[in-house]
Amino acid sequence: MLSTKGITVESIAPESLAAAAGLQPGDVITNINAMPLRDVIDFMYYKDADVFDIEYLRDKAKKKIRIISDSRSDLGITFRPLKVKTCKNNCIFCFVKQLPKGLRKPLYVKDEDYRLSFLYGNYTTLSNLTDEERRRIVEQRLSPLYISVHATNRTLRNRMLGNPKASDIKKELKFFADHKIRMHVQIVLCPGFNDGKELQNTIQDVYKFYPYTSSIAVVPVGLTKHRKMQLSPVKKDDACKAIATVDSFQKRFRKKHGESIVYCADELYIRAEMPFPSLSAYGELPQIENGVGLIPLFMSQARKVKVSKSEGQGKKFLTFTGVSFYPYLKKFLERLSEKEGITIDAIPIENKLFGPEVTVTGLLTGRDIISALHDNADHYDTLIMPEVVLREGDSVMLDNVSVSEIEEATGLRVMVTDGTPQGLIDTVIAAGSRG
Repeated sequence: MLSTKGITVESIAPESLAAAAGLQPGDVITNINAMPLRDVIDFMYYKDADVFDIEYLRDKAKKKIRIISDSRSDLGITFRPLKVKTCKNNCIFCFVKQLPKGLRKPLYVKDEDYRLSFLYGNYTTLSNLTDEERRRIVEQRLSPLYISVHATNRTLRNRMLGNPKASDIKKELKFFADHKIRMHVQIVLCPGFNDGKELQNTIQDVYKFYPYTSSIAVVPVGLTKHRKMQLSPVKKDDACKAIATVDSFQKRFRKKHGESIVYCADELYIRAEMPFPSLSAYGELPQIENGVGLIPLFMSQARKVKVSKSEGQGKKFLTFTGVSFYPYLKKFLERLSEKEGITIDAIPIENKLFGPEVTVTGLLTGRDIISALHDNADHYDTLIMPEVVLREGDSVMLDNVSVSEIEEATGLRVMVTDGTPQGLIDTVIAAGSRG
């Protein structure tokens, strides 16, 4: 019987090396230069060569081809997505378990996959790693990894993960640090569980593996109104205490290493009603995708925007954002109107689907957006939509509402922006150019 292992070709770029060699969508590549392929990471690992002897299956028939490359040319192959390893934990704060029905099916998949951590920055608890997978991470240098620690107290951590058999995270971190694998760590702050002294101990324990634990982010637990677990949201006092703890470590780390190492998510400063640190305090923004330093970066960029054209002057644009970001966006838009004569009004949208504790823009749904804009769309020319509300590479939102449906419901032309200050300006210019 032929092996079913390998990775399936999704598409072949026209006029590419792979196209010239005759590879087709649906082919299953099993080996490159006699090395078996388990997934796309193996392909990435072995693809830096001048000659490729490729074995593949087509309609269950075994075939071979040779591709000669100059090492600079991309082969032109896109593969089907990985079959994701799912999470067996039962975390007390699991966001997936707090989702209502009716959203996109992929949102209900709980991934726990070191490969997604390496490829896309997904956080993994390392609770389902095998010895073979540990060896692979080291051998192929799958670094950095993004790791959810939450607590280094094993009893507490396993309680939070809902998994009494989860491995000792300190041993896992030590193993990867000993093998020079870099790690970015997150601590989801749950009041009454891993705050206070436990937070201090966790930061201290994780720091012991510096510089291989390259950054530590403390982020507030996200709770929807659909949650069944008994968890308290992070309130002002909780946020203030967490910031004080992180600040004390930052001062020590900056004095010793010249970098902060540990950071608080922007949401903690908002809940604490405290100013953000300067942008320079975030270093190279190692966890910006985790909401750490995103608003300070926006505020810094807002001071440097360039308006080289005036197509947007005299027209009225409407945009929207989550409740937590609204004050910062509003301040920028007011200055833009005053200095450049460009009017972009913003509406803060409360998340009625998930509940008032969820205030970020990226979790807004199409239905909530339509509802909020229903009585606010008059007298505007264009709706500027932040792309963070859309599925990556697509034009639908969490609840499968599409951009075209937003246009139909509001009567406005919709243009998507990357959400940066300059991106907003560029979208206004593009809208003016289109008339």
